[in-house]
Amino acid sequence: MCGEIKKRFLLLYGTQQGQSKAISEEIGQQAEHHGFTADIYSLKDFKKFNLETERDPVVIVISTTGTGDPPDAAIRFLKEIQNKEHPVDYFANLKYAVLALGDSEYTYFCNGGKIIDWRLQELGAKHFYETGYADDCVGLELVVDPWIEGLWTALHSEFIPRTEKKNTDHMKNMSTEKPATDEVPENLELRIQAINLEHSVLPKYSLAENTGSESNRVIKPSLLHSGSLLSQSNLNVPVLPSPYLDVCVLESEGQSTDLSLLYPEEKIFNISIIQAKELTSADAVKTVLMLELDISNTSAEFQPGDSFSIICPNPHEEVEMLLEKLTLAEKRDCQVHLGVKLGTKKKGASVPGYIPEGCSLQFIFTWCLEIRAVPKKAMIRALVEHTSNAAEKRRLQELCSKQGGSDYNHFIRDNSISILDLLNVFPSCSPPLNLLIEHLPKLQARPYSAASSPLYHPGKVHIVFTVVELPTCPDRPAPRKGVCTGWLAELVSHMYDTAELKKDFPPKISIFARPSTSFHLPRDPSVPILMVGPGTGIAPFIGFLQHREKLKEQNKERIFGDTWLFFGCRSHENEYLFRQELRHFTDSGVLTHLKVCFSRDPPINAGVVSPKYVQDFLKICSSDIAKVLTKENGSIYVCGDAKNMAKDVNDALANILCMELNMDKLEAINTLAVLRDQKCYLQDVWS
Repeated sequence: MCGEIKKRFLLLYGTQQGQSKAISEEIGQQAEHHGFTADIYSLKDFKKFNLETERDPVVIVISTTGTGDPPDAAIRFLKEIQNKEHPVDYFANLKYAVLALGDSEYTYFCNGGKIIDWRLQELGAKHFYETGYADDCVGLELVVDPWIEGLWTALHSEFIPRTEKKNTDHMKNMSTEKPATDEVPENLELRIQAINLEHSVLPKYSLAENTGSESNRVIKPSLLHSGSLLSQSNLNVPVLPSPYLDVCVLESEGQSTDLSLLYPEEKIFNISIIQAKELTSADAVKTVLMLELDISNTSAEFQPGDSFSIICPNPHEEVEMLLEKLTLAEKRDCQVHLGVKLGTKKKGASVPGYIPEGCSLQFIFTWCLEIRAVPKKAMIRALVEHTSNAAEKRRLQELCSKQGGSDYNHFIRDNSISILDLLNVFPSCSPPLNLLIEHLPKLQARPYSAASSPLYHPGKVHIVFTVVELPTCPDRPAPRKGVCTGWLAELVSHMYDTAELKKDFPPKISIFARPSTSFHLPRDPSVPILMVGPGTGIAPFIGFLQHREKLKEQNKERIFGDTWLFFGCRSHENEYLFRQELRHFTDSGVLTHLKVCFSRDPPINAGVVSPKYVQDFLKICSSDIAKVLTKENGSIYVCGDAKNMAKDVNDALANILCMELNMDKLEAINTLAVLRDQKCYLQDVWS
């Protein structure tokens, strides 16, 4: 392709946590090898490009956040294209393709991409390549990699004069299969490198240790060892990512750094934890804690249904082990200087904005980088270049290759393997500091629902969480706790049994508010509400009930609608959260219907089947639920696990509408969709 003028396309991304941006940068890097040049912009910078006048192909990579919302960075762009004054042919000259990222554990899968896709078509835009739907539940790369591979043929076709086009049907649905390609780009070898190592440098993976008959013993595939078929295969590996950062560890000590610099767009509050309470018994399968945070001396405001994000550090011991692996432990307190490499080929290369200038090495690994993140294939490809042992190098090549996709998912993604785990398993791998800073994502603050009302507890906010316990696996034998929940639990571990923490030296944390756009009590208190919140999903509903109690006290003449709460847990004895509070709310009439089920307890009456899960209780109360939702204009709120509970509740509601209102399944699904659009069916769920 030497001497050929590169063809331009516009590449836009909308990201919440960096996934879409990273994929867009990968597309931009590959574009150079295919004779294209990509102008890359975030959708938040929508004033820097003009889709109405754009004549080159446009590629949009966009994620979905919350329960189906576009990422924050795309909100203003979306409002702009949803302007009702735009004519139906506003984008008549626009040719585009969308790669939508999502998680099928949530009801609105890839909704961020779907919303933009639908609106562009409404305004006359046309696909030049079919939309891809990548599912983080099973692995984004299963769709992302083949979608990108097919993109180049589609783009080449767009730049061929129409009279010369032959067989240019590239409209394969990327949600299920790899796109067909009409031709192989002539410079494909620049992007994909075939590997066929001589057998002399490969370990004999098909044989076990010499402890018997070697010819009949087979080593089981693992993170370190592949099966015999893969170990002897030619490999197609990704192009080596171009390094783009100059990283220098100075002799001077790192500057003291304010955590607010990590989130310059947010109002950060440094507050005290003034009370900690263990809500589960010592015999419970999981530990649930409630913390009371003092916000009295801040300007923080919230209402029930809102959340607070907690800025948390990586575990100290893992940071120390990682610095040891990088042979940088003795320089942990030294200042780090970051700059962009001169002549880098990475388009739009810049120093990560979430790493404050002048901070120390330890600060970067403690507060800035998500060291627990599962390494992407691009990172593993980069690690190959810094691995000296031939067998380990080959195995890393397998794990980032197209042929090793199944092994990558099984041994790395499914086991949540981190960079530290990889360096432990592959001891000859010694990456430079810039590689980790370039490839590890930002350490994200963790959001938690407010479990209290500011009317009930002025100047305070409660949060409730399960202390996450991560299971061990053969390549990570030591147990781990969740990054944030483990840190918080350790912070207050000596204070569970005390009424209040020591007032002189209470633990301090940094938080910022995350107001909900819709997960709030109805403005009209006469509207009946249904609340479904098993486990810690009950948290926002405690705030709802506290708020409703105070409103009733302040407005004795007003009519308040019925309140229903469906709560579930494993055991009445060990995990019945907020038992006393719920009894108080029912006794006072604030909570008119309380339905509680226990999935692991035996039936109360022999021979009588008790409801085990919240969806079982919904079915028992089907006539009341149908009445509240369709005749009384009530609202239903669902909070908790997205993977199973939220889907099961949605299915139960559809079945209830079918049974009680004589609807067919499609009509019931459409009715629920209308309720969602009307903000009468609201979810706050997580995976």
